[in-house]
Amino acid sequence: MVYLDSWDDFVERSVQLFRADPSATRYVTKYRHCDGKLVLKVTDDRECLKFKTDQAQDAKKMEKLNNIFFALMTRGPDADISEVSGKEQAEQQQSKKGRGRRQ
Repeated sequence: MVYLDSWDDFVERSVQLFRADPSATRYVTKYRHCDGKLVLKVTDDRECLKFKTDQAQDAKKMEKLNNIFFALMTRGPDADISEVSGKEQAEQQQSKKGRGRRQ
């Protein structure tokens, strides 16, 4: 079990782990309210990667990681994840729509 300190390293290694064996890889999130800690774990039963945080701003990062995993699961492990965005970018795109005539 490896706790990684760097978020970018955790995301990169997690994606590599998923792409190596998509059917055996699991992604688990655990929040302990009494400690105020969020633990993310990605494992394929041979290698286990963990990231622990108590920062509220890391929730946005977790949401982007969720979107990356959803894209890899639906499009396949060879999918391009460079266009995967977080919630704030999707909201910006939606807010640009519908600026025409009011009804």
